[in-house]
Amino acid sequence: MEVAVNILKAFLVGGIFCAIGQILIDKTNLTPARILVAYVVAGVILGGIGIYEPIVEFAGAGASVPLTGFGYTLSKGVKEAVDTSSLWGALTGGLKATAAGITAAILFGLIMGIIFKSKEKNST
Repeated sequence: MEVAVNILKAFLVGGIFCAIGQILIDKTNLTPARILVAYVVAGVILGGIGIYEPIVEFAGAGASVPLTGFGYTLSKGVKEAVDTSSLWGALTGGLKATAAGITAAILFGLIMGIIFKSKEKNST
């Protein structure tokens, strides 16, 4: 039963993030790329001021997997690295904390690029 509750929490929180993104796409002139960047920045800011941690604890993957979670992981890595390596950690901590996600994105992007042949988009 606990697994089902955790899945439901992740689905609800992740769904709320998606719904907010969709509303921003539908109701504003923001491009999807700008919304994605805004999500990462929001995750960094909310993680930096300590608001995002309780959301991750509540929703698990529903909060840690979306782009806001990536921003949160960046801020968490910077905080931890600054505590151990002083100011140098501000430059290295975020990359160390997110290296696996960045590597996976590059690797899977490469694999998809190899598997699928790109085509020109028709603008008619």
